[in-house]
Amino acid sequence: MALRAALLRHVRIPAQTLNPALTLTGGKWGPPSLRWMSSHDDHLSKSEVTERVLSVVKSFPKVDPSTVTSDVHFQKDLGLDSLDNVEIVMALEEEFKLEIPDKEADKIDSTNLAIEYIYNHPMAG
Repeated sequence: MALRAALLRHVRIPAQTLNPALTLTGGKWGPPSLRWMSSHDDHLSKSEVTERVLSVVKSFPKVDPSTVTSDVHFQKDLGLDSLDNVEIVMALEEEFKLEIPDKEADKIDSTNLAIEYIYNHPMAG
């Protein structure tokens, strides 16, 4: 299901153009109304992701906003514990309307890793 959603986000095929005889002609697939999108069309820019991640971390109650940068470590630099780390990841999931699997969420322990993960996530919005 996740693969289907990711694929549908990047390929838009109007119903009337579905045709089993689509061929490669002149470097383009099928009729002119068929549109293939690159992996970053309507994807958030890295600066947008960075700004929103920093905003989420700065708004966390136990964090001094003036200490938050794009490469701050949650525990070492901000003095947060593992539960705080989980709460930040949950806040990021809510902000970007995505679900981060526990295995991946456990690895996100800095703003830099959060930015990279979310920027590279196909469903981040």
